[in-house]
Amino acid sequence: MRIVFMGSGEIACPALRMLAAGACGELVGVVTPPDRPSGRGRQPEPCPARRLAAEAGLRAISPERVREPSAVAAIAEMRPDVLVVAAYGQFLPPALLKLPPLGAINIHPSLLPRYRGAAPIQWAIANGERETGVSIVFMTERMDAGDIIVCERMAIGEDDTAATLTPRLAELGARLLARALDAVRSGHPPRTPQQEALATFAPKLTKQDGRIEWSRPAIEIRNRIRGFQPWPGAYFHWPRRGLNLRALAAVVEPGKGPPGLVLAADAQGVRVATGAGALRLTQVQPEGRRAMSGAAFCAGYRPAAGESFA
Repeated sequence: MRIVFMGSGEIACPALRMLAAGACGELVGVVTPPDRPSGRGRQPEPCPARRLAAEAGLRAISPERVREPSAVAAIAEMRPDVLVVAAYGQFLPPALLKLPPLGAINIHPSLLPRYRGAAPIQWAIANGERETGVSIVFMTERMDAGDIIVCERMAIGEDDTAATLTPRLAELGARLLARALDAVRSGHPPRTPQQEALATFAPKLTKQDGRIEWSRPAIEIRNRIRGFQPWPGAYFHWPRRGLNLRALAAVVEPGKGPPGLVLAADAQGVRVATGAGALRLTQVQPEGRRAMSGAAFCAGYRPAAGESFA
């Protein structure tokens, strides 16, 4: 079975490593997005999947737009029996979906039909879910709506962030992919239709999503702090100091007051009133500085009870 892999980020790499080892067939090509500016110098950098393909000596192409006829033709030249897609970041055109005789399959880190879209891990945590998982699906022209081949659940820990949960889901995705490809190769893979009435969506994150709105309940703010790490982060403005800060960790505590009001600032961190309860910030990062404990922030920056972060 000839396989072409399409992916980009770190979440795609465990599956690519597994395929490169030859466990599921012959990996005949890798398709990634082109290099993008990165870092302070804004120099072009390859995505993690592209770096991994280069290290493994794999044939790789990086078209600007996979919908272009030239990109479809280049993939067709690889003669894939199946396409495997993981966090590629572009919609595949119908011509590409119809190209492999065994179909195109996608590794999606959610329990479909819940959290279709670009940021399922982040939004699952931000919305307070206790579990998520990985679904391997046949691809269609509709986003993440194809029949499910295999899926498996995974618990979301109380202190999990998107940064800690993503690698575990990536490893689970690689294991499930091996099972799915075995089923596809057999010629009789499971095909469980999704229940459209249960579908929810996880849109692409924006910088604005990370802005803390103190009028939200404390538990909701804490979940968003966890879900939006490492990007876009959860941030707020301190008017008295004219300073922007990122909230990296927090705990929910009792407390009442106008949202954004500093209720206490001591050796346990700074406690802030929210729309329901209070939030103790236990780790923060002032703009342009390193992360620090809430206690160190209070000792060094001296926020005062009675002032506001709103």
